[in-house]
Amino acid sequence: MGRSSEINEKVKDERRTLILSHALRLFATNGLAATKISHIAAASGMSQGLMYHYYQSKEQIFIELIRMSFERMNQAVKELEKLEMPPREKIRLTLEHLLKGLDAHEDTGFYHLLIAQATASDAIPEEAKAIIQKQNRLPYQVISRIIQEGQENGDFCQHDPDELAMIFWTSIKGLSMHKAAFGKKMKMPDPDILMKLFA
Repeated sequence: MGRSSEINEKVKDERRTLILSHALRLFATNGLAATKISHIAAASGMSQGLMYHYYQSKEQIFIELIRMSFERMNQAVKELEKLEMPPREKIRLTLEHLLKGLDAHEDTGFYHLLIAQATASDAIPEEAKAIIQKQNRLPYQVISRIIQEGQENGDFCQHDPDELAMIFWTSIKGLSMHKAAFGKKMKMPDPDILMKLFA
């Protein structure tokens, strides 16, 4: 690939990232129906014509955001489960990583907000529904298995591991939504507070 081609690809990648970041915030705060392609173009600082070089519709952008979100989350929990460390340390590490990520990356809270809204909505593209239906359970299942393993060695309280996994993720999602609403004004809680829910 020549120098000019490399530069062109870099510019394209940067514009896609910009589009996705602004679309994420618009979808998460306004919903899919109330967000127009013109809103995304304006927020991204480009014309609608240029936008169509990257995405043919707002639905295509929405689906891409849903797909990316689940790909990242599910890859992360798969890697977590493979780690050679005690279950208690896995849960602690995950909490620390998630809370730090919410503090460091503003988009993280909006991703969780988008997923929560999309999961509860019927008014989204069928392809997005299919992704959610196929991918939504893995993070819960992995945390449930880790908790169950920790229960066997006495690290975690003896409640239904599926229910504890639900509490784990709904706590993270609730904090994510709070972060999306209040931004830098919000300080993430100490992971020890959440650890006490399970230990």
